[in-house]
Amino acid sequence: MPKKSQPEYFGGQALMEGVMMQGSQGYAMAARTPDGRIVYKTGRRRSLKTRWPILGLPLLRGVVSFAESMYVGFSSLTWSAFQAGEEEEEKLTWKEMAVAIISALALTIVFFVVLPVFAASFTLPYLGAFGRSLVEGVIRVALFLGYVVAIRRLPDIARVFEYHGAEHKTINCWEAGLPLTVANVKKQSRINCRCGTSFIMMSLILMVIVFTFIGNTNVIGRIATKIVAMPLVMGIAYEVFRLPLKYPNNKLVQILIAPGLWLQRLTTKEPDAKEIEVALAALLKVPAFPGAAYNEPPAGLVSEAELEAAKRAAAKPTPAAKIDPEGI
Repeated sequence: MPKKSQPEYFGGQALMEGVMMQGSQGYAMAARTPDGRIVYKTGRRRSLKTRWPILGLPLLRGVVSFAESMYVGFSSLTWSAFQAGEEEEEKLTWKEMAVAIISALALTIVFFVVLPVFAASFTLPYLGAFGRSLVEGVIRVALFLGYVVAIRRLPDIARVFEYHGAEHKTINCWEAGLPLTVANVKKQSRINCRCGTSFIMMSLILMVIVFTFIGNTNVIGRIATKIVAMPLVMGIAYEVFRLPLKYPNNKLVQILIAPGLWLQRLTTKEPDAKEIEVALAALLKVPAFPGAAYNEPPAGLVSEAELEAAKRAAAKPTPAAKIDPEGI
């Protein structure tokens, strides 16, 4: 494999019967259709940090990356759900996407800020301010772990977690310098230190630390302060999240990221060969992906444009045969 002077890191996301992969030049989504083919879609995307360099500063870049991930995640899931066999394609406008993201954030605030604050407020007379903050953090982490354990039992979510494992294994295979084949991907770990799951766990842990020193007021004041401080927590979490790239062998860094790696054992499952093929297709189709030149894509791969063209051709009515009355 050719050596890269400045290695580029690729990331991704599990979808409904599919995987999205992205790099600095763009993204690619791939999904398995009901007839067994793999359909893919590619696109170019410029980060806000590229357009406005000030957004790439420490702390700010974490908030921007989180917002962009939310947008990409919703749009990718919508696309994959249609490809996987939904009856109608629901193309969300940017306004509908904004409403969906805001609604998700509102639910996150209710379950991971409001509920823990109210529940822990009763412990203040017995444990003091520090103990109350610690209980809040424990409740917050327990709610998140309980949520993950509950949803992983659902068949559809279990499939998503298998594609999550396929995504990690495929990226690990590439970074290990091995040819991108199903056999090589199978041998890789389904754990990846750059997973968004690790970012979430890091944020939950930092909430305990940061919120211990701020917001020691009444319940409403604590909720308001924590909501305002959440971007700060995400910014700090993102900086810690990036440490393994610079210091992969540092013991302290390994301790910091360990909870997120443990959590990935819940949010990933071992994928089968067909799921790995989808992840390989997504990575190989990422714009400017260097491994595309010397790795074979999976069989049955077709672009979304080709698939839609074939559907339009099949839907065209066949012209009626003309009858020559003189030949009767």
